[in-house]
Amino acid sequence: MTDGASLGFVMLCHTALHRAAEVARHWARSGCPVVIHVDRRVGRAEYQGLVTAVADEERISFAPRFACHWGTWSLVEATQAAATQLLERHPEVRHVYLASGACLPLRPTEELIAYLDARPATDFIESVTTSDVTWTVGGLASERFTLRFPFSWRTQRPMFDRYVRLQRLLGFKRRIPDGIEPHLGSQWWCLTRRTLSAILEDPRREEIDGYFRRVWIPDESYFQTLARLYASNIESRSLTLTKFDVQGKPHSFYDDHLQLLRRSDCFVARKIWPNADRLYSTFLAPPPPGVQRAEPNPGKIDRLFAKAVERRRRGRAGLYMQSRFPLKDMENGKTCAPYSVFHGFSDLFDGFEGWLSKAIGGRVHGHLFAPERAEFAGGETVFNGALPDNAQLRDHNPRAFLTNLVWNTRGERQVFQFSPRDNQDCNWFMATDPNAQISVITGTWAVRLLHSNMNFADIRREAARLQRIETEHVDVLRTMFVKARVRIWPMAEFIENPMEALQAIIDEISPRALRPLTEAPRMADLTGFGQFLQNLKNQGMMPTMMGDFAVNPAPRKPPEDRGRPYIVR
Repeated sequence: MTDGASLGFVMLCHTALHRAAEVARHWARSGCPVVIHVDRRVGRAEYQGLVTAVADEERISFAPRFACHWGTWSLVEATQAAATQLLERHPEVRHVYLASGACLPLRPTEELIAYLDARPATDFIESVTTSDVTWTVGGLASERFTLRFPFSWRTQRPMFDRYVRLQRLLGFKRRIPDGIEPHLGSQWWCLTRRTLSAILEDPRREEIDGYFRRVWIPDESYFQTLARLYASNIESRSLTLTKFDVQGKPHSFYDDHLQLLRRSDCFVARKIWPNADRLYSTFLAPPPPGVQRAEPNPGKIDRLFAKAVERRRRGRAGLYMQSRFPLKDMENGKTCAPYSVFHGFSDLFDGFEGWLSKAIGGRVHGHLFAPERAEFAGGETVFNGALPDNAQLRDHNPRAFLTNLVWNTRGERQVFQFSPRDNQDCNWFMATDPNAQISVITGTWAVRLLHSNMNFADIRREAARLQRIETEHVDVLRTMFVKARVRIWPMAEFIENPMEALQAIIDEISPRALRPLTEAPRMADLTGFGQFLQNLKNQGMMPTMMGDFAVNPAPRKPPEDRGRPYIVR
C-alpha cells in the first residue's frame, strides 16, 4: 500500500494499550494514517510506553488527551479533537473510521479501502430516531434529549435517579436547537471527509455542542444526529461488529470465537479480550492467498447471539441455579420433563407401585412427600443427583426437591404417589406446571382409616383433617390457573370401572405402547366401608369426597376380565 490512502483511523484507547499498539501498527503498515486518543486517566508511564512502541510509524500520531467518563460529553470531545487532527494532517483521507483500542480488524485493510472507494459518498453510521429504537437500556430514550444530567449514572446513580424524577415531577424540558432531530446509534462509525468536516466546522457548533454537553450518552447521539444534516447518502449501519447483552454491555470475544468472527465477514469487531492471543495472531497476520470474502453480514451470527441472550435471560426449562434463579412465575418452564402424580391410588390398591411399574415399564416412586421420608423407588435412600430421602432437607424447599428430581433424571419419566398426608407445599406448583399429569381419586384416605386400630374419636378427627386438606388440593386443581393435565374421580365412581380409567392414564404416560392392560391391581378390602362412612356421619363428621356408598351391602368389586376399555367422548 502506497502513501495517500483514502482511509484514516481514529482510535479511542484506555486499557490494554499493547493491543492497541498492535492494531494501530497493522493499519499504519497498510498505508492508513492513525490518530490515537488515550484517556488522560491512564498513567503517564503507560502512555509513554504506547508512544514509544509506535514511534517508528510516521503515520501514527497522538491527539490531545481528555479524561473520558462513560456516558459523558468527554467521549465526543476526544473524538472531535482526534478527527480534526486527522483531517488537517492528511488531506488525502476520504473516509474516517472510528474505532476503539479493543477493536480488531477481521479482514485485510485493502479490502476495507476497496469497499469504501467503491462508495466514496456513503457514510456508514447507525442513525435512527428515538421512536424507532428498541435497544436503549435504562428507561431513557427521548428524555435523554430533554432532561439535564449533571450526575454520573455509574458513580452517582442515586443522585442521577432522584434528579431525573424531580425533573419529571416539575415538568422540566430542555429546548432542542432548531433544525435538530435527535437520532441514536452505535458509537462506532465510518464517515466521509465531507460529512465529518461539515460537522466539525458547523457555524452553530458552539450552540450545538453546548446542547449535547447535557445530553445523556452523547457519543451515541451527537454524530448520529448531525450526520443527518450533512450526509448525502447514509447507510444506517456500523461496519464494526458489536454485540450487546440484555444490560446494554458489549459482549467480549475470546479465542473460541475465531470461527464465529470469520463467518461474519465483517471488517472490524469489538470488543476483543486483551488475552485472546489466537485472535490477534490470526487476524493481524497476512491473509492466505485466493480467499474470496462476501459482503459484511453480521446477521449470519445474529441468530446465535439471540439464542445466547435468550438462554441467559430464561435459562433452560426446569434448571435452577444461583446465577439465574428466577422470580416467581418468570421461570422458563417449572420443570424440564413430563411427570405423573397419582393421588389416592396407593390407598385404594395394595402394592400399586409394583403393579404400575410393570404396566409402564419403568420405576415408580412411593410417596415422595411423605412425612417420614421421601419414598424413592426400590427403597433407595439417595437418588440421582445425590438427592437424599431426608424429609427435613426435602421440606426446606419442596419445589427445588421436585425440580431437581425431574432434572436429574432427564429421559426417564418420574412417577410418584401423593395423598393428603403428604407435604402439600407443591400443590400450586404442580397444578400450574404444564409437564404435570395429576390423577386424583378423592376420599381413598378413608380406606386406611377403615383398617386402623385407632379410637373412633381419633379417627373422626383425622378424617376431618384429611378431608379438609384434600378439599383444598382439589379446589386448586379446579381453578382457571391450572396448566397440568388433571383427572379427578370420586372414589365411588372410580371403583365402578377402574380399568378404563387406569388404561387412559397409562396410555398417556406411554403413548407408543398402546397395549391393553392384562392385569388389574389388587383393590383393598372395602368390606364395611359404607357403614364406616355412616359411623363418621353419626359422630358429626360429614364425609363428602368419596361419593355415594350404600351402608349395606359393601361396594361390589368389578369383574376381573372386562376386555379392553374404551372412552366415549
